[in-house]
Amino acid sequence: MTAKQKVALIRLVTLMLLCLPALHLAWRWFADDLGARPVTEATHVTGDWAVVFLLLSLALTPARATFEWMLLIHIRRRIGVAAALYALLHLAIYIADQNFNMVVVVLEIAQRFYLTIGFVALLAMTALAITSTDSWQKRLRRNWQRLHKLAYPAAILALLHFFIQSKTNIGEAAMATGLFTWLMMWRLFPTKLRTTWLGLGLLTLAAVVATFGFELGWYSLVKNIPPMRIIGTYLNIDVAPRPAHKVLLVALGVIAAVAVRRLFLLWTKRYSRKTISPA
Repeated sequence: MTAKQKVALIRLVTLMLLCLPALHLAWRWFADDLGARPVTEATHVTGDWAVVFLLLSLALTPARATFEWMLLIHIRRRIGVAAALYALLHLAIYIADQNFNMVVVVLEIAQRFYLTIGFVALLAMTALAITSTDSWQKRLRRNWQRLHKLAYPAAILALLHFFIQSKTNIGEAAMATGLFTWLMMWRLFPTKLRTTWLGLGLLTLAAVVATFGFELGWYSLVKNIPPMRIIGTYLNIDVAPRPAHKVLLVALGVIAAVAVRRLFLLWTKRYSRKTISPA
């Protein structure tokens, strides 16, 4: 298989995977499997996937370097565009939930802080999706990279929107924020440390601690829940896994995947040396 064929294949598979959540949501809608409030459930599902794809788009740069797999650069744009499309669908379903009364929608966005910041994040993501093409990259030149750094504040606003709309159950929002912390810490680490086992271990520790801190701080400061009560949930097997546990599992999964990838690359190099005779 040629390099072009590999790129075409990975792009096709990526496109199919990106469409699966929307197709699954449509199937649940027609199967009447969205509960008592289907529109509200659909709104939450599309918002969740917008955050997932936004984080995945930010994860591709670390993944490309850590897994030493350059092909990943060819799908970053598609995942970023998918994040914007799911966010737009999220807004469209919300508008439908308001009976397409745009006056009400505008007033709600203007008056409710979490809707305001969510809308600002949506605008940023839409701008990034529109300008993600090669033609826009050539037109904007150096300003293109500056513009696309909006992905970071957009992610922060989207996660804050996620936290506030989650109300009392912020487990998924805390986990997403912990993973975002991992991605941002990776970018702040020295280049030589990023892909080492020590670096990956430190990133895991930082992400887990940050996730626990986000959850503890939110419940303590916003919901006035005693900190010891939150700490107690981490010692209670009946309510496990907590957000920090999930972030730990994801981070350990990444480390395991990196180990498998590096063993494969090492085996490939040794096999090539043995089978290919010198000229």
